[in-house]
Amino acid sequence: MRCAKAALLPSAAFSGPMRYVANRALTLSLARVKFRLMEGEMLKGHLDMIVLAALADGPAHGYAVIQEIHRRSGGAFDLPEGTIYPALHRLEQSGLLNSRWTTGESARQRRVYSLTRGGRRALADQRAVWQRFTDAIGGLLGAAGNATARSNR
Repeated sequence: MRCAKAALLPSAAFSGPMRYVANRALTLSLARVKFRLMEGEMLKGHLDMIVLAALADGPAHGYAVIQEIHRRSGGAFDLPEGTIYPALHRLEQSGLLNSRWTTGESARQRRVYSLTRGGRRALADQRAVWQRFTDAIGGLLGAAGNATARSNR
């Protein structure tokens, strides 16, 4: 039984201060996993806006969209191809993106995506909604004085 516990909880093999360090490391590791899951859930409702925003500066192929999202988010969003490509296809089918095949430097065929007029309008609308949402959250999380002043109106 001790071996099974040690496999599940590495800290079981330690005692004293080392056990505390091992438990702390496990707790931090689990917290990171939970944060990643929460982050993924939070992205689900905003993925289309994120993809449209990544294409706002001009056409790009799928992998370049992934890189642009990663760069513009400061590395916070490291999205896999299996997330981006279905979103690109969905946005194209809904008329928000156009695509065309091009030949890259390596003579490889690539599909390049660009915003349609409707895609630009949708992005502008989503930005406005996002701004109202972040303003509301900012009001809730802002200074206690702001919340009190508003509640007295």
